[in-house]
Amino acid sequence: MTKTALDTKKKRKKKGTEETPVPHIGKINKELLLDLAAKHGTPIFVIDHEKLRENYREFRRHLPDVQVYFAVKANSNPEIVKTLFKIGSSFDVASMPEFMIVYENIRDMPKNERQEWIWDKIIYANTIKPIETLEALDKYKPLVTFDNHHEILKIRDHAPHAGLVLRIRVPNTGSMVELSSKFGAHPGEAVDLIAEAFDNGLVVEGLSFHVGSQCTNFENYMQALQLSANIIKEVEDRIGKKIRILDIGGGFPVKYHPGIRSIRTLARKLNMEIKRLFPTDMQILAEPGRFLVANTCTLVAKVVGKAVRDGKPCYYINDGVYHTYSGQVFDHINYPVLPFKEGETQISAVFGPTCDAFDTITLSAELPDLEIGDLVYSENIGAYSHASSTYFNGFPPAKVVHINR
Repeated sequence: MTKTALDTKKKRKKKGTEETPVPHIGKINKELLLDLAAKHGTPIFVIDHEKLRENYREFRRHLPDVQVYFAVKANSNPEIVKTLFKIGSSFDVASMPEFMIVYENIRDMPKNERQEWIWDKIIYANTIKPIETLEALDKYKPLVTFDNHHEILKIRDHAPHAGLVLRIRVPNTGSMVELSSKFGAHPGEAVDLIAEAFDNGLVVEGLSFHVGSQCTNFENYMQALQLSANIIKEVEDRIGKKIRILDIGGGFPVKYHPGIRSIRTLARKLNMEIKRLFPTDMQILAEPGRFLVANTCTLVAKVVGKAVRDGKPCYYINDGVYHTYSGQVFDHINYPVLPFKEGETQISAVFGPTCDAFDTITLSAELPDLEIGDLVYSENIGAYSHASSTYFNGFPPAKVVHINR
């Protein structure tokens, strides 16, 4: 920073949519959702902040030695960032707009405290950064990731005070969203890249990896930890530098269905391997996004049209894949469309409101006979959904309603 975990006494510690707050009202249930829809209209995107806090506490309970850096990209709603900020979370950002969402929470700090907080609490985890971004970040001396020769030269010229973290490519087998084809240095190149960074007057403080989003193959983590341990040892043996930050990324799975193993099982494996492979002064970071926000949000939408096509009931609702259901496209997650109405069900199609046939939510929803004006809902829709909403066809994203802030 020129800084390093060795030469400093301190360590890095472990628009457009209306937003409506609601008092503390307990857990989300059908009655509550109907009341909120009656009050605020539809579609509404309901964020339960108490559930968010519960998820954070659960993560910390199972991985007590791992500092949480919330992946803002999973859901960049400023109020989510604010809630996590208040309970001690750090933040993983991947763009300057995300950085500024976090910055809004600390702008009233004295300048020296603000810079120290950013240095200690933010990692810019996009390995490719525009020059303008590097220049804006440099004064805060944050952690930034890199994975190639050209990025070393950009950081040297435009953010020489940053602390570097080398991202390596690791197995993503079985993960819902594969990431290693786009990001990460080959492990065989890691030591040479770290040496090159030091040769250019930079300080490499850490190593990072990502096993892929919604990782249900826990062996990915085990292999990544072993690769990291080997690289860290070789760095010390070959170039005499110590790496004392390990960022184990995200990928922590959400139980979208009962077949997905719990974080308790993964945490037990991680804790044992980290203890076995790394020295006690290694600082362990993680970037959970989906795990913290996926089950905190529920969408309520309204049936605005109805038809029968090839003998199948078809319903058109006022939210779709260009909006909150975008996670079905970008995140490869299906969100069941559920009825408030009871009755005998039949296989039905559900479409979004736009004029594009691509705006198809499902062709196989189990729904009773619905009428225009009836409401439906989808649960566990908090990650990589509303964050990707557009205004396609002029339809705005769902109104955000906050509960239990």
